[in-house]
Amino acid sequence: MLRPSDLTEKYEESEVNVLIIATKDCSHCANLIKELKELGVDYRLAYAEDAPELVQKYSIRHSPNLIVDDEVKFRRQPTEQELRECLHC
Repeated sequence: MLRPSDLTEKYEESEVNVLIIATKDCSHCANLIKELKELGVDYRLAYAEDAPELVQKYSIRHSPNLIVDDEVKFRRQPTEQELRECLHC
C-alpha cells in the first residue's frame, strides 16, 4: 500500500495555495496527493503529529484535511469532482 511518507511532500504546478494536513498513517492521504498531482495542483503536506500549531489553528480532528487559501475546504477525502470544483480545475 502506498503511504503518504512514500510520496514527495511538495508538488508545484499551480498557483493555488493548498495545504494538506494529515496524520502520518492516514489511509486516504496518498490518494488525495495522487489526485492533486493529476490535476496539476501545487500543495504542501503537513503531518498533524509534527505541526500542533496547525492542528490548533484549523481545529483538526480527522484526516485528511484540505486547506485552500487559508480556509478549510474539506475535513475528509474529497471526490475528484469536488476537488475540481473547489480548485477550479
